[in-house]
Amino acid sequence: MAAIHVIQGHLKLLLGHFQLDSGEFELPLQGVTVLFGRSGSGKSTLLRAISGLDKQTEGLLRVNGQVWQNGKHSLPTPQRHIGFVFQDAALFPHMSVRQNLLYGLKRLPKAERKAAEADFEGIVTRVGIADKLDRGVNFLSGGERQRVAIARALLMRPKLLCMDEPLSALDWRSKSELLKLIEDVVAEYRIPMLYITHAPAEVERLADRVVFMKDGRIETIETLQEALARPDSPLFDDQGAVSVLHGQPLPSQEGLHPIRLGSDTLWLSEGADTQREQVRARILARDVSIALSDPKDLSVINHLYCEIVELVESAAPRLLVRLQMQDGQKLFAEVTTHSARRLGLQPGQKVYALIKAVSLTE
Repeated sequence: MAAIHVIQGHLKLLLGHFQLDSGEFELPLQGVTVLFGRSGSGKSTLLRAISGLDKQTEGLLRVNGQVWQNGKHSLPTPQRHIGFVFQDAALFPHMSVRQNLLYGLKRLPKAERKAAEADFEGIVTRVGIADKLDRGVNFLSGGERQRVAIARALLMRPKLLCMDEPLSALDWRSKSELLKLIEDVVAEYRIPMLYITHAPAEVERLADRVVFMKDGRIETIETLQEALARPDSPLFDDQGAVSVLHGQPLPSQEGLHPIRLGSDTLWLSEGADTQREQVRARILARDVSIALSDPKDLSVINHLYCEIVELVESAAPRLLVRLQMQDGQKLFAEVTTHSARRLGLQPGQKVYALIKAVSLTE
């Protein structure tokens, strides 16, 4: 089967009192597509419908032009070449890690099974479970169980990887470690991914595009930058507006970690993986200040030359200032209405965005 590039369709599924009616949609599947919405919005139901896990699904689904669903006729799930990672890992409790990993390989065609067996050592090493293969899964931590689930999914040689809130049951340290692993999996294996979460920070860390869902229906499909460009974005939580900047990591200097943004350099307090072509910096608007000129005697080291694109009313007495950087990327700053009036801020004005290195996370 060729790599999956686009999914098109309109899916319906009635589960008790809940009705999924996606509306017509088209999803390009390069990188990570996140299904985002509040609990009960239909994210998991849509994922199950796409994967063929629920036989009651109706509607139309085409993948690369191939029909996966037509009315009630459905292509069996094993023929869809999808790998799954669920919230609870869904491992067989009476089996060891090794037995869980090998169980699914028996269902693969002979040629694919041999290839998967050849990949076994590399995959278990890559996800960090090579020393746990003979351990019972009941003796694993939550993070270790999810690592096993990720390895199992990769061993199935999927054309599409689906993850349904894989971090929701983990503590903060395990979440951080698993997020890093998922980023590495995406970068290394280049398998398109459908990822479910209701945590904005996970979206901003992983997503290339976002499917916003509400009441069993797809509301909009946007790139991450489009989703973050609007001041009323559903991704903004109690921390307020957020920007995500993409840059090229550079070697560390004096304990700081620079990334290149066009002709600018952004200094991070936490290290970025310099083996990657690009990394992301997540910046809270409330951590960005504005100056009319470049201040020289200041401990804040990030002074980015920008142009004001728009002033947006926010929670009184504050304004959101949408800035465009020299490389074209957008950045939000949050200022008081008093400061905006005192500085005479207006669209088209050239200013400097001041960002503390300690406020940045890769």
